[in-house]
Amino acid sequence: MGATLLAVLVSLQLTRPAAFTERAPAVYKASFDTSKGTFVVEVRRAWAPLGADRFYNLVKSGFYDDSRFFRIIDSALVQAGMHGDPKVQAAWASATIPDEPAKESNRRGTVVLASAGPDTRSTQFFINLADNSRSLDRQHVAPIGRVVSGMDIVDSLYSGYGDGAPRGSGPDQSQIRAEGNAYLLKNFPKLDYIRHASIQK
Repeated sequence: MGATLLAVLVSLQLTRPAAFTERAPAVYKASFDTSKGTFVVEVRRAWAPLGADRFYNLVKSGFYDDSRFFRIIDSALVQAGMHGDPKVQAAWASATIPDEPAKESNRRGTVVLASAGPDTRSTQFFINLADNSRSLDRQHVAPIGRVVSGMDIVDSLYSGYGDGAPRGSGPDQSQIRAEGNAYLLKNFPKLDYIRHASIQK
């Protein structure tokens, strides 16, 4: 099977969020091979079961492959998780999961499924670059895991664009949804990206 045909089939599979319902193990590790090197996230399902299950299915399916770290806020957090194909990202727009009570604090290195309001978690995630417990714990933001190796790689991800407008000069998320990686490659070529994410055996 040619690489192009395989990519088309994978993208087609990823447009069916209802199929991604596998229960995650109690503890698992997800490896992220990036343009700067590799970091590993250890996820504990007990911290936030719905979030851990969603993250497991997205990593295992290859959803995060070739996606950009498109948002960095004042050395506080780095965010990724928007698919490079607009058709795939659009399919997940309404595939949200409910919020969960926070059982762990938002310390440096913890990983969180991002939201845009109550019960809007879907595919995006961020990594806390600093101890954000004072601000995020009060908002009941629930970590699903933490970076257990390669935090130096996370720290080194390109941050020159900063947050999205108007707070920074970074990408507009509505444009990413509309144009995907074509928009990012043209306008923000320095962004680092996930080459491949996988569940460690």
